[in-house]
Amino acid sequence: MVSLNSINSLQNAVAFAERKVQQGRDQVAQDEDRLDESRAALERNQQELGRTKLERDRAQAQATPTLATPRLDRAIEQRVPSDALPKAPTLNTLGQTIGKLINVEA
Repeated sequence: MVSLNSINSLQNAVAFAERKVQQGRDQVAQDEDRLDESRAALERNQQELGRTKLERDRAQAQATPTLATPRLDRAIEQRVPSDALPKAPTLNTLGQTIGKLINVEA
């Protein structure tokens, strides 16, 4: 025979289980909301990153000087700066070079 205590304890167990299920559903709903917010934030961040990369590329393109194409017909007319030409070796440097070769060969 079923006693009043066993019916009460079953009702309590069912009520407890229903509360736990409801808490679980609430937690799932909160997690879904947070996931949706995170996805929206990710989408915004990706769009902003794309805009930032585009702006960076534009800035780099503007900062990079465009070199004029060399005109070979005028290349002969232009003088080469004297400091750009190699210096002729002096007698001392030639002597040092020859001395090194003698030391290596000896």
